[in-house]
Amino acid sequence: MRAASVTRTRAPADGRPGFGARLTAPLLIGSLLNPLNTTMISTGLVAIGHDFGVGAADTAWLVSVLYLASAVAQPVLGKLADSIGPRRVFLGGLVVVVASGLVGALAPGFALLLVSRLLLGIGTSAAYPAAMAVLRTESARLGRPTPRTVLGRLSFAALGSAAVGPTLGGLLAATAGWRGIFAVNVPVALLAYGSALRWIPKDAPREERPRGTSGGRAGTLDPLGILLFTGALSCLVVFLLDLRHPMWWLLAPAALLAAVLTRWQLRHPNPFIDLRMLGTNHALARTYLRHGLSYLVVYCVMYGFTQWLEEERGYSSLHTGLVMLPMSLAALACSLIGARTKGIRAPLTVAAVLLAVGSALLLGTTGSTPLAVLLLAGACFGIPQGLMGTGNQAAVQQYAPAEAIGAAAGLQRTAQYLGAITASGLIGLAYGQRADDGGLHLMAAVGVVLALALIVLTVTDRALRNRDTATERHNSHDRDRS
Repeated sequence: MRAASVTRTRAPADGRPGFGARLTAPLLIGSLLNPLNTTMISTGLVAIGHDFGVGAADTAWLVSVLYLASAVAQPVLGKLADSIGPRRVFLGGLVVVVASGLVGALAPGFALLLVSRLLLGIGTSAAYPAAMAVLRTESARLGRPTPRTVLGRLSFAALGSAAVGPTLGGLLAATAGWRGIFAVNVPVALLAYGSALRWIPKDAPREERPRGTSGGRAGTLDPLGILLFTGALSCLVVFLLDLRHPMWWLLAPAALLAAVLTRWQLRHPNPFIDLRMLGTNHALARTYLRHGLSYLVVYCVMYGFTQWLEEERGYSSLHTGLVMLPMSLAALACSLIGARTKGIRAPLTVAAVLLAVGSALLLGTTGSTPLAVLLLAGACFGIPQGLMGTGNQAAVQQYAPAEAIGAAAGLQRTAQYLGAITASGLIGLAYGQRADDGGLHLMAAVGVVLALALIVLTVTDRALRNRDTATERHNSHDRDRS
């Protein structure tokens, strides 16, 4: 497998400027929808629970159902983008987003809210892997790699929208009610659809798309592999969602489906998940593990901390959003810094250390803790969001096969959502029907342990160390030549 890079340079035959604002604008707008919706609802959960008479364990399903849909749909739609074309997949996903926003805004009961979040998870999952595939196609057209600044903007859109989600959600809930959190998706999706229809080039004919390393067309669908993956992941996710009353029997079908999936993927000429590649591409596999662990810690705070602020501290949705603002601003600033950083290991190490510090601060937090400490803890979780998002995205670009970048990007998001789903289960286990100090301390202790493991995983990663060394040698050579 070759890495996702292009070394030739040539002038584009059609005269279109490379990686221009018109190409990237719809990609950025579409890509912000999924991360925005993963966090925006966090400051509306208490209000939704009060309106429909359900507790924290039930409203956690609004978080988890989107993650389940996204964890499955991201690699599936990435594979589909590699197969039938990223523009078609991008536009189709936005249509589903519009439908989901209307269903959620008008839902008369809690069940329809769950349906809305399910549709939202599927629809918003198309944008990121399709965007990565569009950029890959543009790289092939121009004969040069996608600029790091373009990737940085894509990462900024995702990280920035996720970071401002709690604050925006609090503002919408306080002004338009929690239904505004669902309705806001409609105009944003329509804007992305119109700009994509006008500015994203039409998909190339199938015969002109790159071939995979096994000789078949890249992105050839594997329906049985997708079905087995969906079944195994669904069983695992449902088990994780209710750790207070674990359904142990679900582990048996999850293990059986995973075993059958493994056997099928190893035998299929163009598998849905290339296990042979992942078995030899240790750098990419470690990137997925690192990404999932990072977001497990982050989302424990994103949802657990916000609920604690409202129920234990007594803050309103708007005040909770304002308390989370330093985290949002830190994430935004550091996503820009991360996009301009040449290396990967140093930013990821700093992010892991700050996750440990932030978790340690929450270990001693109570209902009487000074506001300044709460703001500091939030910032400690905001900085890592910016650094690890851009760092792990750059690692995927570096180590993933070029002909399957859509599916690889989708799997990166799957790892992220598995971490988020596990976080939802931990929140339900820690809080039950009400967020309190004891539950917050339990999640903080888990965060400390996982952050320390993340530090070890990052510092000892030889691939990151070798890449940073090679980058420094290249930069030194360029300085010598100049």
